[in-house]
Amino acid sequence: MELLQMPELMGLSLLLGLLALMATAAVARGWLRAEEETGRSVGQKANGLPPDKSLKSKKQKQRIRKEKPQQHSFTHRLLAAALKSHSGNISCMDFSSNGKYLATCADDRTIRIWSTKDFSQREHRSMRANVELDHAILVRFSPDCRAFIVWLANGDTLRVFKMSKREDGAYTFTATPEDFPKKHKAPIVNIGIADTGKFIMTASSDTTILIWNLKGQVLSTINTNQMNNTYAAISPCSRFVASCGFTPDVKVWEVCFGKKGDFQEVVRAFELKGHSAAVHFFAFSNDSRRMASVSKDGTWKLWDTDVEYKKQQDPYLLRTGRFQEASTMPCRLALSPDSQVLALACGTSIHLYNTRRGEKEECFEQVHGECITDLSFDITGRFLASCGDRAVRLFHNTPGHRAVVEEMQGLLKRASNESTRQRLQQQLTQAQEALKSLGALRK
Repeated sequence: MELLQMPELMGLSLLLGLLALMATAAVARGWLRAEEETGRSVGQKANGLPPDKSLKSKKQKQRIRKEKPQQHSFTHRLLAAALKSHSGNISCMDFSSNGKYLATCADDRTIRIWSTKDFSQREHRSMRANVELDHAILVRFSPDCRAFIVWLANGDTLRVFKMSKREDGAYTFTATPEDFPKKHKAPIVNIGIADTGKFIMTASSDTTILIWNLKGQVLSTINTNQMNNTYAAISPCSRFVASCGFTPDVKVWEVCFGKKGDFQEVVRAFELKGHSAAVHFFAFSNDSRRMASVSKDGTWKLWDTDVEYKKQQDPYLLRTGRFQEASTMPCRLALSPDSQVLALACGTSIHLYNTRRGEKEECFEQVHGECITDLSFDITGRFLASCGDRAVRLFHNTPGHRAVVEEMQGLLKRASNESTRQRLQQQLTQAQEALKSLGALRK
């Protein structure tokens, strides 16, 4: 083998040195880039940002946006408004006794207070109360509308919020220093405040109903003996607490107070008997003289509860209607303040019945993207509200207007003097005009 000449040897050495230098530079660039990205991630962590947020590709961002749940869309000629400020699913709502506000709670850790006078406007304003380190699943206004109570999902107890008005007209919401003590051993099904302000009720899914005073002390414990409770509520007159569950009846108790306002006892009042299977839900009319119930037997019933129960008089069954959907899945029920209209919610649909004739008059299907969690008429009976996803939907109560027309026409035929006739005619005209404006006037 011949030895390489000196010039060739020097050229080969230079080439190898150049290749080594290029390799070193490439490694250095990669190291610097890695250091830069690491420094950026550390800086983002220091600023409270996710370290990989700025490194996501456009395709990843687009995919995340597509996976974000979309707000359920729903349209109907009788839809009056949709309230959409919540970012989480709404579980409960409550109209204030003065008719000015609607409270809603959701799993976004907020309570929203809506002004009912905005329902007919395009913009729907709301005030927000935050639930620290938890979220509320139930909400109820106090009788004076200056406070509200909520049931905490994780805390399993009641929390009281007081409302105070600022000089600019806005409200602030302050939670009381201590929550109610934990007493229930099963998930809660409902809470309520008596309109008299004398007591609070909480009911759990076992067989327990607790009667509390406003300071968080338990006054009485009711065992419903119904295997389980599916619902319980206080009557608008504040005299009664009722519950339903596995048994085919609704049980009603009277909460008794003395003349000086001191609590005395809880005694059995009466029962609604007539269903042949478990009762899903019930509701009172505004004057507590009527009750409605819906059962797994596929029927709903309307009752006259204005009876002398202390003389062992039982409620009268006024009407029975068919609702086959109730035989296959749980249902919710709302009774209009005048008891003329019954609303039944099953899944994502709502059905409206005229209780005078027992006929279905309206049906709203796929109202929400999730199963309906609450259903309620406002105190005027003009609107029906429902929730089940991130929105509250408000419907015009056309069956209620038709019921007024039917009632006024019947009363006009029996009116004995002119002043009465004029008053009845005015109410008839108002109901007919309301139906005409909604395109729901029947010829």
